[in-house]
Amino acid sequence: MKILVCVKQVVDTSKMEVDPNTGRLNRNGANSILNPCDKNALEAALQLKQQTGSTVTVITMGPPQAGAVLLESVSMGVDDVYLITDRAFGGADTLATSYTLAAAIRKLGNDFDLIFCGQESIDSNTAQVGPEVAAMLGIADVSAAVGFQWQDGKAIVTRQVGEGCEVLELHLPAVVTVAPALNTPRYPSVQGILRKYETEIHQLTAADLDVEPERIGLKGSPTQVRGIRPVVPPKKENLKIEDQAPAEAAAALAEALAKVNVI
Repeated sequence: MKILVCVKQVVDTSKMEVDPNTGRLNRNGANSILNPCDKNALEAALQLKQQTGSTVTVITMGPPQAGAVLLESVSMGVDDVYLITDRAFGGADTLATSYTLAAAIRKLGNDFDLIFCGQESIDSNTAQVGPEVAAMLGIADVSAAVGFQWQDGKAIVTRQVGEGCEVLELHLPAVVTVAPALNTPRYPSVQGILRKYETEIHQLTAADLDVEPERIGLKGSPTQVRGIRPVVPPKKENLKIEDQAPAEAAAALAEALAKVNVI
């Protein structure tokens, strides 16, 4: 069995900065980490590897410094890593990203039995890329998996639906997006940490992929940031109304609420 995991280097949301000119996140690598939900996807793939003897390949799209999350994946136990990197991919939204990832998967042979993705990234929270990749590849997908079992050559997936869950038998190939509740990601092993220094990161550029220029990067991104405004919590003020007639008290309360845009 061949397994692929799509991961993303994200900006640490506690140290997030936005470019005021473009409205997009600054991704200079200084405050970047492996998307937490993608660690759950990695753990799901590695558990299945241990159970079935599968091979696990990890792919990410980003600038050269995004290779750091690939090496972190190696230290956790994956077999092979690919970095999709090119200035032409810059500024991609979820649609352009999914299109590029699907093209890269086809380039790698398009013969993966299972593709795991984190449910969503902490820097955008759209939860769109996994299902979009599945749609572009023409394969099944299950989102928000909170349970996964491999039984008699079949994938049994439990996914969260509203207040409850449903259990599905998944026909392969397929994409599964993983919720944090699915598992607890492992720590890198000493052997894995040593191996990452010997691992080659394979790179794919726009020239390597069968992509249309108008569908990648900023050109292929219909999502546009119209404007940015800082969210500043209103200053807390105590309001004490006493010894007033009901009508006067109500008017004073309404005036105070209007000042903080509650009414």
